[in-house]
Amino acid sequence: MNILLLGSGGREHAMAYKIVQSKRCNHLFIAPGNAGTMKIGTNIALDINNFEEIKQCVLDKRIKMVVVGPEAPLVAGIVDYFAGDPQLNKVIIIGPSKEGARLEGSKNHAKAFMASMGIPTARYATFGKGNIKRGEEFLNSLKAPYVLKADGLAAGKGVIIAETLEEAKKTLHEMVEEHKFGDASDKVVIEEYLQGIELSVFVLTDGQHYKILPSAKDYKRIGDGDTGLNTGGMGSVSPVVFADKTFMKKVEDRIVIPTIKGLKKNKIGYKGFIFIGLMAVQNEDPAQGLDPYVIEYNVRMGDPETESVFPRIKSDVVELFQHTFDMSLNKLDLEIDPRTAATVMMVAGGYPGSYEKGHIINGLDKAGDCLLFHAGTASVDGVAVTNGGRVLSVTALANSLPEALLTCYQTADKIDWKGKQMRRDIGQDLLKWHMPQ
Repeated sequence: MNILLLGSGGREHAMAYKIVQSKRCNHLFIAPGNAGTMKIGTNIALDINNFEEIKQCVLDKRIKMVVVGPEAPLVAGIVDYFAGDPQLNKVIIIGPSKEGARLEGSKNHAKAFMASMGIPTARYATFGKGNIKRGEEFLNSLKAPYVLKADGLAAGKGVIIAETLEEAKKTLHEMVEEHKFGDASDKVVIEEYLQGIELSVFVLTDGQHYKILPSAKDYKRIGDGDTGLNTGGMGSVSPVVFADKTFMKKVEDRIVIPTIKGLKKNKIGYKGFIFIGLMAVQNEDPAQGLDPYVIEYNVRMGDPETESVFPRIKSDVVELFQHTFDMSLNKLDLEIDPRTAATVMMVAGGYPGSYEKGHIINGLDKAGDCLLFHAGTASVDGVAVTNGGRVLSVTALANSLPEALLTCYQTADKIDWKGKQMRRDIGQDLLKWHMPQ
């Protein structure tokens, strides 16, 4: 079948890499794609938020399956658009309905959903322009540090962790009154800070059944030691070594199953990915180990986690998508590569602030056994150039995390462009679990 993948980042390149391996894929189109995806499929210059434009492409190219990479078209209701159009409603589309996408589109809605299903999460309250004073009072009831989240979509950057009460109150005013994140911060969710280790768990669901994909951990801040500004993600590893069978059983029982039950209870159409951002918190009884708490839901795969997770999926992903759409995921087994994947993201100088584009990327022929996933790249006269903040990621698979990281960095050092920067400590915080006791 002909397949259309929407998006242009490293996530989409990693998904494309697996899609074209399927015997069910005749031809893959990527809209708009990048300099990497054009090597394995056909890039199409489409506005992925223009549903009429997408419809015309689907009809012209005889597309039978559409896979939605980023969140914006999902939150805008692309799945409902397809379902309501007699020319499109037989096309397989992977993603939640508009109502399902509210789990990412509104942090307040997601927290209310968790509360209704008894899903463990941090204590919270939501405030807007009319009740900022009450927001300040709620902050007074919490201990430092303080977590403030824009209610709406903010390109993965709408979360502020304030170290002091004064900074938290100032941030609240900036977000709501000064529109720090535009309309996304008209309302702000204030949360109790959870002390623990972050990780992500990914679920593919047809709304009734589910498959839990490999766990991953990403690294958001620009600088080593988790310093500096937040980014879209500077690297990832999969699996997360402390997320053992005992921990994952807790995740499944306390979070995944109640989430699917909540979708069914509320009659929410959902045929796609659920990204569950977790905090692993030490139980007061050390013998009980780590307990999972939900930080957030996303309604698509994460980036750069996909670059570590998708290479570990051995199953035919197109077959998985077909069964997702047909609501028969329970009829398939999910096969996962047991090896560890490490991903290092290379970014433009100045990112996440202002940065230059158009620099020639050298060394792309030196990947060796590593996988290169393009993010912010373009092709000019057949030459790959930088075209975004996060430019390119390197992924290595190996039998251990230290080996994967070593291979990853050795390859990343062979690729260069003017101003290239990257973190040097991806995965270092997890190495203690790999060391002999």
